[in-house]
Amino acid sequence: MPKLTRIYTRTGDNGTTGLVGGQRVKKNALRIETYGTIDELSSAIGLARAHMRPLLAAHLRARRLDAWLAWTQDVLFNLGSDLATMPKDRWEGMPLVGEPDVRALERAIDEAQTDLEPLANFIHPGGSPAGAFLHLGRTIARRAERLLVTLMEHDDGISAVTLEYLNRLSDALFVWSRWINAELREPEYLWNAATAPPAALG
Repeated sequence: MPKLTRIYTRTGDNGTTGLVGGQRVKKNALRIETYGTIDELSSAIGLARAHMRPLLAAHLRARRLDAWLAWTQDVLFNLGSDLATMPKDRWEGMPLVGEPDVRALERAIDEAQTDLEPLANFIHPGGSPAGAFLHLGRTIARRAERLLVTLMEHDDGISAVTLEYLNRLSDALFVWSRWINAELREPEYLWNAATAPPAALG
């Protein structure tokens, strides 16, 4: 594990950043954009966890969800470090996203779904602060997925299971947002295609 003894290095002042193998690339390179979005996703999950912290003592479901989210953040770090490493620079025993991670997410989705009413329509993102941030995480996961698809078109050294994981994670975040909102008795607001603006005041 790297030891972060110094936060600023000045090496990125010219608009480049370093990959794990030491290569310097532009900060707006597609690979950097992709794992930067993974980092953004983890940050949104961190906000959801911060808002759930006061709920942990009284809500078993919140504790269960927090455990899943902590695991998710660890896996996202593994995914980000993988994307920050060129294939030739990977090492034996390097933590990588794999099929067991995808299957674990499917198990989590199935577990949460047993407590939820089926949806008959799209719902607005929102609800509790934790649920709203999980909805935000879902949209970031979808953006990361789109970026990863583009990156894979230019780089054949990226495992297809990473895309599968992100696809499943966006589904999990949607279900988890509903799961915590239901626990907190937050109503779900359905999309109204025939919507009209509020009446004028006065």
